[in-house]
Order: sequence, then structure tokens, then C-alpha cells
Amino acid sequence: MCKPLYKFLLLMIFCAGLSACSKTGPFSFLKKQSPHDAYAQKLRDAGFAQTAMGSAWLQNAQSIISTPLDIAIPYKETGYFGQEKATGTALRFDAKRGQKLHISITKKPIQNFNIYVDLFSVQTSGQAKRDAYADTSGSGLIYEVKQTGKYILRLQPELLRSGEYTLTITTGPSLGFPVAASGKPHIGSFFGDSRDEGGRQHEGVDIFAPKRTPAIAAANGIITRVTVNNLGGNVVFLHPDDEDYTLYYAHLDEQLVQPGQSVRLGDTVGLVGNTGNARTTPSHLHFGIYTGSGAIDPLAFVDRDIKHPVTVTAPLNLLNATVRTLGENDKIYEMPSTRAAVADNPGVQTALTVNAATDNWYKVTLPNGKLGFISSKSVTGVKTIRSITLKTDQPLYNAPDSLNAPRKKIIVSGRKVNLLAVYKNYNLVDADGETGWIYAGR
Repeated sequence: MCKPLYKFLLLMIFCAGLSACSKTGPFSFLKKQSPHDAYAQKLRDAGFAQTAMGSAWLQNAQSIISTPLDIAIPYKETGYFGQEKATGTALRFDAKRGQKLHISITKKPIQNFNIYVDLFSVQTSGQAKRDAYADTSGSGLIYEVKQTGKYILRLQPELLRSGEYTLTITTGPSLGFPVAASGKPHIGSFFGDSRDEGGRQHEGVDIFAPKRTPAIAAANGIITRVTVNNLGGNVVFLHPDDEDYTLYYAHLDEQLVQPGQSVRLGDTVGLVGNTGNARTTPSHLHFGIYTGSGAIDPLAFVDRDIKHPVTVTAPLNLLNATVRTLGENDKIYEMPSTRAAVADNPGVQTALTVNAATDNWYKVTLPNGKLGFISSKSVTGVKTIRSITLKTDQPLYNAPDSLNAPRKKIIVSGRKVNLLAVYKNYNLVDADGETGWIYAGR
């Protein structure tokens, strides 16, 4: 791309970015759009959708959602987005209702490098529905999971900007813990456990603590019922604000609230005991959550066991670089784990592009666009393997595809090139300082 055209496109995109993030101005009616959609609209309004790079950015917004990589939470990766092409990434993971997703991104550089962050839930139809998005301040995203299932996180940088990012995804509870820490409470029985010799299943979790330890409000809300029943003994029902479920506190030694009373997170609603059918057990709180369709597992809502992702140990000097595989048996996996399904068996000296690093793995792209994870110990930076003297004139392509890839130039017969890596029937070579692909069958 010539420099005047590059500067013009950069100015156009910069103006589009300002409009997308502004709350006033001629396009203020778009302020309810996500930052990603607002930026995309500005590209269209500026006529950039008709350019190759602008069109690629808009198409990638959809295509990367349809080809996500699977990960497990907690997760952390450091990656790089280069300005030389429209790019982005999507990660798919499982989340449970009641969890609160914490998604954070740090960027280098901090200024003038926007990454649009959008969270999608995978519907039963297989389609992705956007549930949440981050603003462009870089503060990240916190989202309460409303439905157990698969979610996709899309990261897409604005055009003509380069930078490094570190993404961290963790989960935590969406409710406060319902027993005061002073009692050193612990969960000792779980949802679905057998009760009454298999006659019924446990519809909550049992949180054990010394008798008369405060049972506390796990959220802001309204006390809807204070009553006594045979199973739960002294019970309290609390409806959290703006939620479609009710919290159930049972086996209380004493109830300390009244119906209709407003409570705040941490307020005492009663004292732990063993009333009802818990008379012969150690004192504990039976804590349940009920929706219109019945009881649901409350563990994810209150689980204090927060796991943190492992540190990224794969060397970062190869981010955005072309590398090659070292061994004949090195594999590319669908997830960063040797227990995951194998995505590809690339063979020795195969060229890969490193997109990101997680743990001791690289997230890579094969020359055909296929994605996956490979051990960082299985690759090395490209360097000359040997010199090749061409026997015939050879086109130098910018991709290993003689039918569709454009030619960069013709290398005449008798010239020497340096072999850097391979992919199927093509060699990645350095020809007088210019890197490209030649057909290996000639």
C-alpha cells in the first residue's frame, strides 16, 4: 500500500473510531450500539467497506465467531494483533448459571489501540447471540451468567493498529456467601445428593457452621416469607432485586426478619440451627434457589473457590512471527492440552503463525487458516534450512496456493533461494530478502 493512500485510510478510520466512541455529534443516534457495531457502521459510512481491508474486517467480524477455539476457564493469553491485515480471535468456553464472568484486557500501547470485546451465548440453534460487550475504555467486562451453556468471546482490533494484549477470564460467584465468615462455614452436602434412602434428591447445598452463626442475605432484596415447615423447620425466603429466582434459608435456629422487609447484602436474616428434619444432624444452613420451574443448583452462585489461570510461560518473542515445527510427531490440538483432540499433524518443518501464548502453549494458524494450539517447545523461529538452486523460473506467491494467491514476483532459473519452512507441496523461501512461497514440485 502506498504511503499517501495508507495515510488517507488511517485518517478515515481514525475519524470513524472517534465517531464510534463519541456520545454526541452527527451520529449520536447510534450511541445505544455496541462499540464494535458503531465502529463498523462508521467504516460503512466512510466508504471503507468497499476497500479490501475494510471488507475483510467486516467479514471477519462474523467468520471468527463461527470458528472459535475451545478453552477452559480460568484462562489467560498474551497475543498480538498486527496492522498489516484485518484480524481477530474468538474463544469458546462453558459457563454455569450463577457464575459471574470477569473478563479483563491490558494493552500495549494503552492509547490509540482499541480492541472490541463482545460476549455471545451459543443458542440451541447453534447461532451466537450477543449478551454483553465492553466499552473502549479498556476496563474489561463483568457478566452474570443467566443460562448454563457455551459462550464465545470475540476480540477484534480496529484497523491499521498494532499492539499486544493480555486477556484474562475468571469466574466467581454472583451472590454473597449466605453464612457469616465468623463461623468458618463449609459446604458439606451438594445439590442432587440422595435423601430418604433414594426417595428424593437434595434441592440445595448444606453449609455447616456452629449453632447460631449468622445466616446472612446473599443479595439485596425483599423478604417474601418467614414460616415453619416439617422439612426445613424455621425458614426464610428472600427475593433478590431484579432476579427471577428466590433464595431459601432452612433449619434456622431463629428467624430475625419479617415478610416485606428490605435487606441488604450481608444483613442477618437468621441464625444457623438444626430445626425441621435436621434435628439429629450438626447445625447447618440448607441454602436453596428456586425458579418458576423448580430448584436449581446454588453452588455456582455462592462458590468461594475461585481458580486463577496459570502464568503464561511460552516465550513472547515469537508473537506474530512465522515459526516452524521441530519434530515429525508434533501435534496441533483443539485445546491447550495434550488430552484434547488433535486438530492437525503438521509434520516436521511446517510453517505456522503464532497468534498468542497461553501457559506453555502457542495459539497458532496453519497456512490454510486452520487454528489450534501447539506446545511452545515444538516450534522454533524460521531460519535458513538450506539453499535451493531453482531449475526453472518460479513465481513467488504470498501464500501456499498457486491457484488463488497473488504473485509477488518471478524468480528466474538458476537463482538460489533460502528454504525457511514447508507446507504440503510448497516451500517458504527467502529470495533476496523477500519472503514468499514457491511450488516444491518444480
